[in-house]
Amino acid sequence: MERPLIIGIAGGSASGKTSIACKLLDAFDEYNTVIRIKEDDYYNDQSNMTMQERLKVNYDHPLAFDHDLLIRQLKMLIAGKAIEKPIYDYVSYTRTDKTEHVESADVIILEGLFVLEDESIRELLDIKVFVDTPADVRFIRRLKRDVKERERTIDSVIDQYMSVVRVMHERFIEPSKRYADIIIPEGGQNYVAIDLLMTKIASILY
Repeated sequence: MERPLIIGIAGGSASGKTSIACKLLDAFDEYNTVIRIKEDDYYNDQSNMTMQERLKVNYDHPLAFDHDLLIRQLKMLIAGKAIEKPIYDYVSYTRTDKTEHVESADVIILEGLFVLEDESIRELLDIKVFVDTPADVRFIRRLKRDVKERERTIDSVIDQYMSVVRVMHERFIEPSKRYADIIIPEGGQNYVAIDLLMTKIASILY
């Protein structure tokens, strides 16, 4: 197998990264040639910490992630090797004791907050995408998602956004936009940009 095409999709929390990644996956699903890797699954293992300690961690800072493991496993996939990917549990704020077996593929989509901020990750990417969605839209999406899917309270989501998420976005994520090859406004609703990405992937695969 030739070297896989690595597409990095970055952007703020709830900007639409996952929507874009899933649309790309669905478009090529029948060919089984595209896989998706989530940076979130590489949050640091915190099984040795109490729940109170875990609640104090800044999960919107690059140091909350085990990027060394992510880079190591990404390089394995690039080399055509399978990995045992960690699985993160948002309710317990740490990894589960299970892993997911992931085989390499022709196209690897890596999505996450800091995939353009980290230079070592950036150097492995062939196409760098930044999803640029207004802050008010991102906040509303995050609020609905975290309450519904991650068992958070409304107050906790608001407090976290005001004290940490917004600050970390302005410090780390927004500046990484300058490294993008493609900037997609409004995330998964930008069908023109998604079609362009699909066309690029298809031209490489076929």
